[in-house]
Amino acid sequence: MKQIALIGAGGKMGCRITDNLSKGSHKVDYVEIGSRGIERLAERGIVPVQQHEAVPDADVIILAVPDVAIGQISKDIVPLMKTGALLMVLDPAAAYLGELPAREDVSYFVAHPCHPPVLNDEITLEAKRDFFGGVAAKQAIVCALMQGPEEHYLLGEDMAKDMFAPVMRSHRITVEQMAVLEPTMAETISSMMVTVLGEALDEAVNQGVPYDAARDFLLGHINIQLGIVFEKVNPFSDACLVAIEYGRKAMIKEGWKELFRPERVYEQIDVMLHPEKLHTLHFKDS
Repeated sequence: MKQIALIGAGGKMGCRITDNLSKGSHKVDYVEIGSRGIERLAERGIVPVQQHEAVPDADVIILAVPDVAIGQISKDIVPLMKTGALLMVLDPAAAYLGELPAREDVSYFVAHPCHPPVLNDEITLEAKRDFFGGVAAKQAIVCALMQGPEEHYLLGEDMAKDMFAPVMRSHRITVEQMAVLEPTMAETISSMMVTVLGEALDEAVNQGVPYDAARDFLLGHINIQLGIVFEKVNPFSDACLVAIEYGRKAMIKEGWKELFRPERVYEQIDVMLHPEKLHTLHFKDS
């Protein structure tokens, strides 16, 4: 049994973790200062404790706080940690940018949920509607030990499995690899493209197609397209391949894969944590 300090326990992510950790055997101190967060904890019968009371005795400190706040909050947390304690962050951004304070006698661990896959074997309605994960649907997780002894990887992974349960697979990667996955692959590219799909639906409706018909048509086609690309269930038709190439030439910049270069990954994370910089960037036309 470990002593845990959960920072931001009443936030959106914090409540998900609170609900899962409260089912386990660990001793958890729930830290929350926001009034709405305190209310959410009260709804769960939990009284929060002060950060300066929870952190010094904790074996594991979990920062369930917004990415943009991790750098500043960690500067307050890390000096309070006992030697040999483990700090867990739930996103690679601040760790990748070097915003965690330098301290060699504590460990840093990064864990992030993959979220339940769209191609799954869930059979209950609750699991099918658990889009985020951590409630009823199975999901994978990715984990990275940024610094610390090897046994702290196992400790961090076990904690992550409890936090994001039910977990079907755990993948060990590096912080740098996690940054490639998010933001570059999953947010800069995938989330952007899904947003464009929503805009395409809106435009079809603007062109006079009934909304329900357009939505059913698009979601059905997305389903088979995912099956073709990720499960190899069938090839695209010859005519569809032509349409794909037409769309690629009309919409996608050449050289877009440069987004995966380390300096571009760094730039994306820097902009996410400092959004005011987005308007100062200059993007090349194709």
